[in-house]
Amino acid sequence: MLRRHTVSFYHALAGLFYALTTQPNFAIHLLLSAVAIVAGYSYQISTPEWLILAVTISFGLVIELINTAIESTVDLITDQFHSKAKIAKDVSAAAMLVYAIGAVIIALIIFIPKLLNIEY
Repeated sequence: MLRRHTVSFYHALAGLFYALTTQPNFAIHLLLSAVAIVAGYSYQISTPEWLILAVTISFGLVIELINTAIESTVDLITDQFHSKAKIAKDVSAAAMLVYAIGAVIIALIIFIPKLLNIEY
């Protein structure tokens, strides 16, 4: 049983490595996540703000990984243009866009008051 989990963990790490080395957007999300973490330490955000930031970062990376999996699966199924394949890729990219807009709003809500020295 432990071996099965070890193999699963290895495959998960391989997936992360693939995303990091082949998907520029994943690397950008990691960089922006690091910036947010440094800003969190710099501005001494509260525990609830850390939790929100951690969930926001995690969800973004997960959505980007799912987007990559969908795009790769569509490419595996067909290398020809097909309107349904385009829809699958466009919708998965749209999910990432909607998330990114939400993440920016969350970052603004957390950090703007700190930048402007506003206390609640």
